Amino acid sequence: MSIHQMKLRYRYRIYPSKQQKQQLAKLFGCCRLVFNEALAHCQQEYREGRKKPNNKQLSSRLTSLKKTEEKIWLREVSAVPLQQSLRDLDVAFKNFFNSGTRKRKGKKVKPPKFKSRKSKQSAKFTDNGFKVNQHNVYLAKIGKLKINWSRELPSKPSSVTVIKDSADRYFLSFVCDVNPIPLLPNNNSIGVDLGIIDFATLSNGEKIKAPKPLKSNLKRLRKLQRNLSRKKKGSKRRGVARKKVAKLHAKITDIRTDFIQKLSTKLIRENQTIALEDLKVSGMVKNRKLSRAISDLGWRSFRTMLEAKGEMYGREVRIIDRWEPTSQTCSDCGEKGGKKELSVREWTCLFCGAIHDRDVNASTNILKVAEGHSETKNGRGEKVRLSKKKAHLDETSTTLGYKQLSLF
Repeated sequence: MSIHQMKLRYRYRIYPSKQQKQQLAKLFGCCRLVFNEALAHCQQEYREGRKKPNNKQLSSRLTSLKKTEEKIWLREVSAVPLQQSLRDLDVAFKNFFNSGTRKRKGKKVKPPKFKSRKSKQSAKFTDNGFKVNQHNVYLAKIGKLKINWSRELPSKPSSVTVIKDSADRYFLSFVCDVNPIPLLPNNNSIGVDLGIIDFATLSNGEKIKAPKPLKSNLKRLRKLQRNLSRKKKGSKRRGVARKKVAKLHAKITDIRTDFIQKLSTKLIRENQTIALEDLKVSGMVKNRKLSRAISDLGWRSFRTMLEAKGEMYGREVRIIDRWEPTSQTCSDCGEKGGKKELSVREWTCLFCGAIHDRDVNASTNILKVAEGHSETKNGRGEKVRLSKKKAHLDETSTTLGYKQLSLF
């Protein structure tokens, strides 16, 4: 089975010196100013009834801006990330317009917003603005950055993005062209039922607990947030308190991501076909009693990772319709036993007498529906709705750390 070439993102931790941190701060500030100034100009043109300037016009305007006395300091940083900021703005507008005219599928995209210095900072260098060395990476007008090579790059990167997160950690994110090698096929199939008590219940009877990092760190998070709320805005102590909160949030995210990555890798390695239920998480989190617990699990990220890894390694991830009565149907005889409250964890089929664990029965039915073996509409010849969504492995995606998508 041949798999087409993909663009994957590989992220590494870097440790800039004090001087380099100052240079990076200047670079982030310049990129942010160029983006915000161009966005304000586009909005002004729109209010005056003129068309939005294209990327070429904005680039010429930036060149003129650098010649003014007020903005001459823009010359002190590399021009490559500044031009890239304008391209990012142009892409953001195109996505917004295409979403409004239904040319872009999926959830509607909002218009671009002004960037804040308080959020995550980034600057992108194309191939003429950086050089990868054995023990460091050279960035134009920044110098050589010490990097922790946790793994080798698969090919020569086409671009690199330097990132500073809210916890003041620095990363380099490379985009590389990769030809994934598919895993050897096998005959194993598994159904996965996602839940709150157990993160995942498999059709083979295995139950996998979630670490629930937010729940375990909630007491400390509340304490840090109370401490932050007492600090005067703009003070140094408030900055220290904010950094402590950001570090704890980063720790919570890392624990959750690590768990989801390892579980999705395990399922992809062991099974040729993985079946999931199409859960509408955005609707489920509107339940005030369950919203925190659901958000703490990361169901959507888990599905995205499974689909991405399935496409990379020649596995099939099937998504069944969310309205399939998997919890109501007996996995032995196929008869419906009616709707059951969430508190009912075990039940006995009134037709065949089989005793079922609620979640194991649901995961078994998910697999049967995905394979077309159910006695429901899908089992009588209806087409099973499989997921056709491509994994977000393009150059503009920053949702996942694609360094971690690899199995090895």
